[in-house]
Amino acid sequence: MAQISDIPRNAIHQIFGRRKALIGMIHCPPLPGAPRYRGTPRDDILSACLRDAERLVAGGMHGLLVENHGDIPFSKPEDIGPETAAFLAVIADRIAREFDLPLGINVLANAPIPAFAVAAASGASFIRVNQWANAYVANEGFMEGRAAEALRYRSNLRAEGIRVFADSHVKHGSHAITADRSITELTRDLAFFDADAVIATGNRTGDSADLSEIETIRDATHLPVLVGSGVTPGNVVPILERVDAVIVASSLKDGGVWWNPVDPDRVAAFVAAAQPVLEPS
Repeated sequence: MAQISDIPRNAIHQIFGRRKALIGMIHCPPLPGAPRYRGTPRDDILSACLRDAERLVAGGMHGLLVENHGDIPFSKPEDIGPETAAFLAVIADRIAREFDLPLGINVLANAPIPAFAVAAASGASFIRVNQWANAYVANEGFMEGRAAEALRYRSNLRAEGIRVFADSHVKHGSHAITADRSITELTRDLAFFDADAVIATGNRTGDSADLSEIETIRDATHLPVLVGSGVTPGNVVPILERVDAVIVASSLKDGGVWWNPVDPDRVAAFVAAAQPVLEPS
C-alpha cells in the first residue's frame, strides 16, 4: 500500500523494541464517579491493578494497556469527569514506577484528550482511541472522530512522543453512517489523520477479529497493525503471522471473563502459544 502520511511504519518497534509484541490489558475496577463504583478504597483499586500488571509482566507480556473498563456504562467524551483522568493517572504512574514495560492508556468512551493527559502525567508511551476519524453509532450514541482537537491538545502538552493506536471498524457499534466507504478507505483515513498504528477488532469485547478483515486492514495501510480483541492461545499464531502486535484481555482472565483477575496460568499458556512467531528476546 502506498504511503499517504509521513508517519513512519515503526511505532511497534520503537515502543517495544521488537518486531512482534504482546500487550496485556489492565481493566481497572469501577473508578469514583462511575455508576458501579461502591466506595472501594483507593488503595484497593490500586492493588487490583498492580496485581494484574504483575501477573502480566511475570508471564512474559511485552507491554501493558490501562483502561477504565469498569466504568460501564461509559460516558461520551464531553461528559467524562476530571476524577476519571485523575485516578487513571495515579494508577498508570504506580504501574509505570513498578514495572519497566511500555505502557498505554485508553479512556472510554473514545476520549483521546483525557488519555493524552493521563499518558503525559504517567509517562505512558501510547494511547488507544476507538474512533479517531469519521463517525459511527456506538453504545453511547453518536460518536465522532476527534483527531483534530486531540492532536492540537497533544501539541499543547509538548507530548508528540505519545503515539496513537486507532481502531478501524471499531467494535460495539454500527457503521451505517460510513457504509458507502470501504474498510480499506476507513483504514486509510487513520493514517491520513496521523495515527501511528491501526487496530482490528471483533464485534464486541472478547470477540475474535476475522482473519479476512485483518488482512484487508493490513493491506490498506503502511502503518503497523494490531488485533485488539478475541486473541487466544488457539488463534494467536495465525493472527500474529499477519500483524505486528496483539492486545489481549479476556482470554488471560480467570474463566476467560474480562471483569475477573488475570490468571497467571492463562498468561503463561498464551505466551507459550505465541512463541513460534516471536523472535528471541
